[in-house]
Amino acid sequence: MKMSNNNNDDNKEYNDKSQNMMTIKGIISLIMSQIDSKKKENVISLGMGDPTAYNCFTTSNVAEKAVVDALSTAFFNGYAPTVGLPKTRLAIAEYLSRDLPYKLAMDDVFVTSGCTNAIDIALTMVAKPGANVLIPKPGFPIYELCASFRQIEVKHYNLVPDKAWEIDLNMVESLVDEKTAAIVVINPGNPCGNVYSYHHLLQIAETAKKLGILVIADEVYGHLVFGKNKFVAMGTFGSIAPVMTLGSLSKRWLVPGWRLGWLAMTDPNCLFKQPKFMERLKKYFDIYGGPPTFIQAAVPEILEKTDDAFFKKTINILKKTSDLCYESINKIHCLNCPLKPEGSMSVMVKLDLSVLRDITDNLDFCFKLAKEESVVILPGVAVGMKDWLRVTFAVDPASLEEALQRIDSFCQRHASHEQEAFEVMAPSLPSYR
Repeated sequence: MKMSNNNNDDNKEYNDKSQNMMTIKGIISLIMSQIDSKKKENVISLGMGDPTAYNCFTTSNVAEKAVVDALSTAFFNGYAPTVGLPKTRLAIAEYLSRDLPYKLAMDDVFVTSGCTNAIDIALTMVAKPGANVLIPKPGFPIYELCASFRQIEVKHYNLVPDKAWEIDLNMVESLVDEKTAAIVVINPGNPCGNVYSYHHLLQIAETAKKLGILVIADEVYGHLVFGKNKFVAMGTFGSIAPVMTLGSLSKRWLVPGWRLGWLAMTDPNCLFKQPKFMERLKKYFDIYGGPPTFIQAAVPEILEKTDDAFFKKTINILKKTSDLCYESINKIHCLNCPLKPEGSMSVMVKLDLSVLRDITDNLDFCFKLAKEESVVILPGVAVGMKDWLRVTFAVDPASLEEALQRIDSFCQRHASHEQEAFEVMAPSLPSYR
């Protein structure tokens, strides 16, 4: 009997697709390679969402002491249960329950190696043959990469820049079919810097209920908000539509290298949280080792005893740098920021190529900017947007101001002749404002 090669062909297609995808770290590495080695000490990166590169962003004394104390006991040098230490799971359940109208149990929570691990597990759990998931555009590229390895089809729905990057729910409804398993919602928004209102999150939940799909709520930037909208946990609406909440210590506690994340089932009516599903989820965790045991052991102390002053300090710095970023960018002739950041650590910026010469696209802009000014920003193509840029503002204010000045100089140097002529004439033109 002749064996079919269809499976091999399918695997090759998925492997090719995953290899061609752009990850943020991969693109940043390529951009960094454009910078002369003699200039690398002068580099300012607005490309990666790792605030720990700047000494104004340091974790709390409570967090550091909790880890040291856990390690020094010598009680946490061995394996932890694959789903996480019981006391860690209980502490995370209690922490998440502060934002919910009901209480999570320890068994609702699973400890992961950062939020990226939680993303991979969440997609794996919904991956049935031929399944598809809805992912925002712009969005976080790890979702697409994980989906490709799990052979899950991705369908992109749009976020609308003129509506504070709200989800185009009409588009969501048009994309759903009988094989749609879940919709990914990132709030506070990465890469857009938006924070969804209670009303919009309710609309999302009602849409998910109508369509019969799970909501995967990425809340890795939870509580990092400084605009008009407060942070509302998507799990608040878990009684309307089941929610799988993903989060971590990484951003709020400024410890991305600790790789401590979680996946929580916020599904009080058990619409999705069936015994077979939960047992399958527990078994799947046997594949992973989880984060270091002593980091897990420190979590209850970290979540319970970190004071508000630590969080307020971080928020105040992010508010200051986000304002600086927004105001400075909107003074640069070829850039426009449609939404003043209200949360997270990054913002999307529209690039007007028509007023630039010898810049072909957003990738070319970022490569030449790095080479000429030693400033690194992320091209929008990395997050699904062709003529956009993503700028990270989790940077100390002095470095951010310097980087923005360099970007302005770069844009002026590459301005089209028509734009140069306009800027020369502008002071003498009459104003009708």
